[in-house]
Amino acid sequence: MTRTLRELIAAPHPDVGPLPSAAERPAGVRVLRGVPYGVLEGSRPLELDLWLPPTPDAPRPSPVVLFVHGGAWRRGQRDDMGLHTRAWDPTPFERIAAAGFTVACVDYRLSGEATFPAPLADLRTALRWLNVRATELGTDPRRTVVWGESAGGHLASLLALTHDEPPLAGAVVWYGPADLTSARDPFEPVDAATPEALLLGAAPADAPELAGAASSLKNAHAGAPPFLVVHGEDDSMVACSHGRDLAAALSGAGASVELWTIPGADHGWHGLDQGAVTQIFTRSLEFALRVAARADLVAG
Repeated sequence: MTRTLRELIAAPHPDVGPLPSAAERPAGVRVLRGVPYGVLEGSRPLELDLWLPPTPDAPRPSPVVLFVHGGAWRRGQRDDMGLHTRAWDPTPFERIAAAGFTVACVDYRLSGEATFPAPLADLRTALRWLNVRATELGTDPRRTVVWGESAGGHLASLLALTHDEPPLAGAVVWYGPADLTSARDPFEPVDAATPEALLLGAAPADAPELAGAASSLKNAHAGAPPFLVVHGEDDSMVACSHGRDLAAALSGAGASVELWTIPGADHGWHGLDQGAVTQIFTRSLEFALRVAARADLVAG
């Protein structure tokens, strides 16, 4: 079939485009920055960063962590795990990769660009791309753990609850909103100026079906992958009841869930020292390793 000039000059589709060169990091970890994973007509390409684990002597496909950043669905950077981890050296993503994961830190459309369900659709596109390029990357999509903080925790939980093929191995949710339908201080569903309303394109009270679809609490089911829900008990931006109620809904549906509430912790682990944040990170990584290994056994 003859291709038009417009088709010939277009950049290669992310499914087949060349990967950028990898930059070497300590401990054998490699990072590929700004990898396109999706194209949207009339919009910017969607990109991710890839952190690749050290190559073992007997290589086998690695599990994957799909990381989703926070920022009230309005801002944020794909390689930011939050307030306390920004100065870490090695970075949190290097540490996850050094443990054996391939880490994909993804962009998604923010609420000033597109409203829900656009960001969730973008995460599904990222999962699809990781599946298409799995052989080249040396990854096993069946062992993918989604990990998100704040607004990214909200999207991570929804992705884990609504993505079926291949099913995710687990979800790590740090202080993510779980309910966009009912008032939880400081959130008011009648307010059209909240980050939640900007995400939906309307005050949640004026769009109850959409707000329910965007609430992981309303989407809990028995077939959900294992969850680790971690929330500060003194969170002043996303009430700790979000985490508690999400865990209760998952448990009540028959799904596997671990709830860990942190005394003295505000949003973004504000109020904790570095030792406490490192402990949260380490337990989250151990959970991801455990559920990825369990998924390997099930797949085998």
